[in-house]
Amino acid sequence: MGKGARRVFLVGIIVLLFPICAVPGNSQTVYKVCSRCEGDLRNGTAVGDLCRSNSSLEREGRCCLQKQALPSPIIGLDLWNCSLTQVEDLHEASAAVIIDLSDNPLMNISESAFQGFTSLRYLALPSNLECPGGNTSWEHVELIGETVMCEGQKNACNGTEVVSWFCPENSLCKPDGPGLIQCNCAENFHGYKCLREGMFPMLKVFGILGVATVLVSAVLWFTQRRKAKSF
Repeated sequence: MGKGARRVFLVGIIVLLFPICAVPGNSQTVYKVCSRCEGDLRNGTAVGDLCRSNSSLEREGRCCLQKQALPSPIIGLDLWNCSLTQVEDLHEASAAVIIDLSDNPLMNISESAFQGFTSLRYLALPSNLECPGGNTSWEHVELIGETVMCEGQKNACNGTEVVSWFCPENSLCKPDGPGLIQCNCAENFHGYKCLREGMFPMLKVFGILGVATVLVSAVLWFTQRRKAKSF
């Protein structure tokens, strides 16, 4: 499949998978990442084509936003050729399905750079980098010229060995980005390694903290008052 045809195919798949939520209103949110470098979205790219293909999406700098949501989440981010030397502060685009970081002098990507990017389906990187989470965290990895294409983020919780190793008993696995997971306590369990059963005793805990705070404040007040009188 040629590069152009592949791009059209990818945009079509993402449009089908991408849920359009018709929420009244329009957001005035300004994202710094959208103006990380000069220029607007390029035509003929995956991000640009996605934004143009759906009337509920709009362009803002290097971003493609869902304009009918409040606030408008970033669905696509194109930081191609932005002279980036490291990937940081992309949390504003954590809801993105497409991100293009190709043609940048990136040397490495930290493991937490895409933490929380659970909707990411398509990622373009310089050819010297590996897909975040490792190539095994993606359905398809392809080298096209000087660009590595990471497509179809896998659900890291589907690996039973990984879940049993990281998540303790009485906990549930939740995806947290490419190759990343969270272990949340199951219902009615809490505490260290989810070993305590039953509802968390909020009233009891905060009651004790409240009483302790009052007692400490009273002692400090009494001590300071005695010192003031001594002078």
